[in-house]
Amino acid sequence: MASSDEPKIDAAVSKEEVEKAKAEIAEEADDYEDTVDGEAGAASGEFDVTKEEMSIIRAELACEFPDDYNYLSDAYVKSVASKPYSKDPTKRRPLEYTMEKLTHVMEWREQAGAPEFENLVKLANGPPSSPEAVENPEKLTKAKALATSLNNASLYWHGFTKEGKPVLWIRCGRKPWYPNVEAEVNALILIADAGIRCMPKGITDFVVISDSYSPPPPVPTFMINVLKALVRGYPDRLNVLLSAPVSSIIQFVMNLLLPLMPGRLSGKFLLKDVDDARKIMTEWLMHGEDDIPTFFGGKADHDQYYPEESYSTIKGQGNLKFDYFGMIERLQASAKEWEESQKK
Repeated sequence: MASSDEPKIDAAVSKEEVEKAKAEIAEEADDYEDTVDGEAGAASGEFDVTKEEMSIIRAELACEFPDDYNYLSDAYVKSVASKPYSKDPTKRRPLEYTMEKLTHVMEWREQAGAPEFENLVKLANGPPSSPEAVENPEKLTKAKALATSLNNASLYWHGFTKEGKPVLWIRCGRKPWYPNVEAEVNALILIADAGIRCMPKGITDFVVISDSYSPPPPVPTFMINVLKALVRGYPDRLNVLLSAPVSSIIQFVMNLLLPLMPGRLSGKFLLKDVDDARKIMTEWLMHGEDDIPTFFGGKADHDQYYPEESYSTIKGQGNLKFDYFGMIERLQASAKEWEESQKK
């Protein structure tokens, strides 16, 4: 059955589309290969960054991006600034070089509209008769599309690893067959930013676990846009992605994306069967086996918080069904629990 599907899948992407994506991603690949990997202070070969230098970086970011500069935590900024200089690994990166890298991330966020996405969620959750909705119907349309992409609960944060990294869960079987690509990418950016804001002090990266059972047919435009967002906007955020089970569609997705990825990113994807994935989750998750969700044969019931859309209800006065703000509250509580566990 899988072999008969594959020709149809392969026909979904053109050589021109792949080559264009390669060229766009290559522009940012150097930044990805040269950025940090993991928690601040954890990697070898780091240099000291003084308080005065941190103040200079912070001041420049605040000047250039006054509405969004707090998005970058001190741990993140320091992790970028403390790395060896690619042109001379015996020296630390010059401050100008660090600022260039940080500026690339912030400019991408500005271009993508990332700082405004949570406001769009609030707009979608409010009454369509609100002054903002009435005065800006295009913005309301964008907000509703974002809420619609959230409502299938195919992407959410829940819990932490033993190392304090938040866990982003992907439910592939809930993804739409014919997605609104722009809205889906915007939803991913919104969710990613929410998790980053909830990270415990000193943590700069996250873990992704994908329930890859029964995924929809791949949409190359969406997949390539997600990869570009990861490379340009989150070059040092992904610690590892675990996907199970492996299917012909997942293999196709990886065969498409791997040649486009910077080398260091491609090594962060683990494709496993369910039994192996359960063993890995037991090792990774904060409460071990107790944190394995029911859709992987465990005891943790995620669906009580993130049910399929048909079982969800409107949260406010608009079209938002996904419990976005409850997700943040639960993640903040889990972060506090992890931080308290480190004091024992």
